[in-house]
Amino acid sequence: MRGVRRRCALLLPVVLLLVGAAAGPEGPVVDTDRGPVRGRTHDAYSTFEGIPFAAPPTGPRRWRLPGPARRWEGVRDAGAPGSRCVQLPVLGPGGPVGSEDCLYLNVTAPAGPAAGARPRPVMVWFHGGGFFSGSGDVYRPDRLAVRGDAVVVTANYRLGVFGLFGHPELGGAPGFALADQRAALRWVRTNAERFGGDPDNVTVFGESAGALSVCAHLTSPASAGLFHKAIVQSGSCSTTTPPSALLPGLGTYEPFVPARRTAEEGALAAARLGCDRPSGVLDCLRALDARALATPDLMQRFSLVPYGGSALPTEPRRALQAGRFHRVPVLQGTTRDEIRLFLAQTLAAHPIGDENAYRARMERSFGVGTARVVEAAYPVSAYPTPAIAWATLLTDASFICPTLRDGAALGRHVPTYGYRFSDRGAPDFTGLPPVPELPLGAAHGFELPYLFTITPLAEAQQRLADRMTGYWTAFARTGVPAAPGAPQWPRPGAPGRVLSLAPGADGIRTVDGRAEHHCALWDERWPGVTTAR
Repeated sequence: MRGVRRRCALLLPVVLLLVGAAAGPEGPVVDTDRGPVRGRTHDAYSTFEGIPFAAPPTGPRRWRLPGPARRWEGVRDAGAPGSRCVQLPVLGPGGPVGSEDCLYLNVTAPAGPAAGARPRPVMVWFHGGGFFSGSGDVYRPDRLAVRGDAVVVTANYRLGVFGLFGHPELGGAPGFALADQRAALRWVRTNAERFGGDPDNVTVFGESAGALSVCAHLTSPASAGLFHKAIVQSGSCSTTTPPSALLPGLGTYEPFVPARRTAEEGALAAARLGCDRPSGVLDCLRALDARALATPDLMQRFSLVPYGGSALPTEPRRALQAGRFHRVPVLQGTTRDEIRLFLAQTLAAHPIGDENAYRARMERSFGVGTARVVEAAYPVSAYPTPAIAWATLLTDASFICPTLRDGAALGRHVPTYGYRFSDRGAPDFTGLPPVPELPLGAAHGFELPYLFTITPLAEAQQRLADRMTGYWTAFARTGVPAAPGAPQWPRPGAPGRVLSLAPGADGIRTVDGRAEHHCALWDERWPGVTTAR
């Protein structure tokens, strides 16, 4: 079985709650470029949901770049989200859900005039989900809108085989998921002012696969001029995991792959689906029902972002190293225990019972020579369990140090701010069964309830959420994450210095990320060199 199919869902969506908008017979009306929409008022803010930003990519439009949405007559109701894109359930069994008619976005805007003389900053959120699941509507940004006085847009984009398919008849792998996101950004540029936002002050931000999307837009010539700041949460351009990290035989995870590889995979998939005729392969594939395409194999096989075409000519991490990216301020960071979320899902099948199992994993993932060096830096005796030791070194190697490495490349050209979300008491809203030997701590995605309304927070955590909301929206407004009365961030350009975010009197403080996470070791021994060239 191929590595793409067998690998864990590394960028699994961790927001699993759908919170519906309050219904009301009347609401504010905004006249967009395609027609007027009626939203809903919620005291201090208004929502406009299910607005089409591109034509439905259905039927003959499957695997075509997004076209303009059709105009509509009369006032369109925008009181509920549009359909989610086709995907499989995140947890447990089940068939495909969602629709190919899914290119909708949602706008949350504060009620009343902006606090300052200028229009409000606009923040455009791209959701996570490994590029094969997730949707924009599960993220409620009312805290960002109200406390931060910002207009927030959340958008869907095509997923899996529908969003990242490639084939020689397509000329390679156009990257429809990223093209959908660019269409949403163009919609924002045209319509932001109508919702009180500033089209000349747009911040694109995302977590997990959404963060990888932001990374791609930073290095994509096709995205030039569509945004003015970027926030990258737990998915840097250099994110990668070593082979056998989570399950035996699992290959190296690299989110960006050459377009020719994607096109070759597409030709093989077409043949397996019975569409291997000499010509008209795409016509054959477009005639198939979506359920024939939305299989676990195809949805995950086509969840890697292709590069090598005109929209994304270079692997993003190499583009950063070469200084080929858009000159906009960047805020980026990770959680302290990223990998625990993924490792917790595989420990039952592949436990790490003792020091010998721990050492064997290191040798499989890094080779015997590097394993000895790694074990000296991460001795199992220094951790409560071997599973925590393994999760700690994988988090450092796969997320934290690659993010700091990217921060150094970005910081040579633009203001760059780094953070580490460190609240190991953050609420677990994933629905996963507890794993005694591996508490989730500050796992992948656990910062999200501090920015979006997802799950209740304790009092001290709510104060941290207020600080983080202030930092994020100040950055969107000015390019500097400075909140009144809050601890200052390390100055841009300070190597490895990041702001650690946790509750409590001293919870927000500057730390030396490179030293705390052994980044000199990882830069030498596991720099994330791409194997798929």
